[in-house]
Amino acid sequence: MLVDVVSIFPEYLEPLRLSLVGRARTAGLLEVRVHDLRTFTTDRHRTVDDTPYGGGAGMLMKPEPWGGALDAVLAAAPPDGPHRPRLVVPTPSGRVFTQELAHELAAEPWLAFGCGRYEGIDARVIEDARTRMPVDELSIGDYVLNGGEAAVLVIVEAVARLLPGVVGNAGSLVEESHADGLLEYPGYTKPASWRGLDVPPVLLSGDHAAVGRWRRNQSLLRTATVRPDLVAALDPASCDARDLVVLAEAGWVVGPDGRFSRGQPPVSH
Repeated sequence: MLVDVVSIFPEYLEPLRLSLVGRARTAGLLEVRVHDLRTFTTDRHRTVDDTPYGGGAGMLMKPEPWGGALDAVLAAAPPDGPHRPRLVVPTPSGRVFTQELAHELAAEPWLAFGCGRYEGIDARVIEDARTRMPVDELSIGDYVLNGGEAAVLVIVEAVARLLPGVVGNAGSLVEESHADGLLEYPGYTKPASWRGLDVPPVLLSGDHAAVGRWRRNQSLLRTATVRPDLVAALDPASCDARDLVVLAEAGWVVGPDGRFSRGQPPVSH
């Protein structure tokens, strides 16, 4: 996969040289090219922002540098690859980035990222870019950052780890949060007892079926407690009879519409 990133702080992307992403770059599984937006300015002050039309607080990023930067990214298309990237622009007003979307982006051979700053980028930049390439405006959560660089680090790591060969044990990509619409079960390692806290006995039993059932139960209960929205979105057809019992005990039942909804947990005697 080829990744281009445009930013006024190229050094912010240095963490992409570390850990699994860094190793993927060294192994040739991932190529990252970082571009300084100020390179595409034309004044001696290398200005990238200006006051917004219509008034208001803050500054907006000017369209001219962004137009030049994206022109340069497109012009640097690999000779034997796709002729245009899929552009991702992090913004609090974008659709939420999810694990499902990470898998979708991981299937792309070429991604480009535009890191906004200040109050954002002139809207015409996105409008123009859409005429030349697919564009996704994405949010990594319901909060505001100073710029898009931190969000790009999050998205690139989430995507890059899904590329074949990046994670040593591909099975670990299956048994993790959001892989099947649930949060991951809690994990334990040695020692079996630590500060008066013991590992759940089932994990020491050697009974793989019982371990699998315990982990599934824990995933269901954790999701019901921490992310009830994920339970509401869960397809009941993906659940077995025991799953339904566990969710019912947590207060979730299948309603008349065939979807999970909050019900009354059974009274224990």
